[in-house]
Order: sequence, then C-alpha cells, then structure tokens
Amino acid sequence: MPLLIKSGESVTHDEQVFLPLEQWLESRDQGLMLEVDDEPQAEFAEAPAIAVNFGAFNDGRGLSLAVLLRTRLNYTGDLRAVGDVHHDLVHYLVRCGYSSFELDERRDLNVALKGAAIHANYYQGSVKQPAPLKKVA
Repeated sequence: MPLLIKSGESVTHDEQVFLPLEQWLESRDQGLMLEVDDEPQAEFAEAPAIAVNFGAFNDGRGLSLAVLLRTRLNYTGDLRAVGDVHHDLVHYLVRCGYSSFELDERRDLNVALKGAAIHANYYQGSVKQPAPLKKVA
C-alpha cells in the first residue's frame, strides 16, 4: 500500500480518484492524472485535484509541469506527485508547487515528512516562496 503525505502529514486513506486526461475531458468531476510530457491546458485549472505521474525519478519534466500549472494556470488545488517519487526529493517537489505525495511503501516516510516541512528561508525564489531572501544590513 503506497504512503501518502498530504498537507505535510502522513495520511492513511484518501478518496480522491484520478482519471487519465482523455477520460477526464469527458467527466471533469474527478481528479486529473497527467503524465510528465502533457502540455498544460487552461481547462486543467478546473480539476479538483491533479496528479502527475513520474515514470522515472530522474525525469525533471514533472517539476516543470508543476511550476507551469501553479504559475501559468494559477492552479490552486491539490497537486500530487505519484509514480517513482523518492522520499529525499520531496523537498524539491514542495518548492515546485506539489502539495501531496504518494510514495512506494519501500520509501522512508520520516525523510519524506522532513522534506515536506519546507524551510523558512531560501536564497532563490520558487513557486512556494516567490520572493528571494532579502539581504539583511
């Protein structure tokens, strides 16, 4: 059974259903499942939740897709990383706009939870914290 982190906490059960793009376009009342190579479309902003399927942990297109969904489409719903999601990369997923994560049960939940608890200050801006760190005089 996969591990789920939502809003920075471990969740044991989630009722959200995610439909592949073709099915979702016909019935938009469920969550939308995207692949990392799907192009963002304006209607995606209507989805109650979006999951992005990472086929391989070293494929960064899912990070770029999250940034585009959050910035270009102003998507404010739950954005979930699924598939080959590594516990030690959760920190970067949060910075790109992901709000929930589905991890294989072989992953370390504690490491993922620490990564989901975003740090207070960064030198560079991100989707989560757009303004860069200000220099203190």
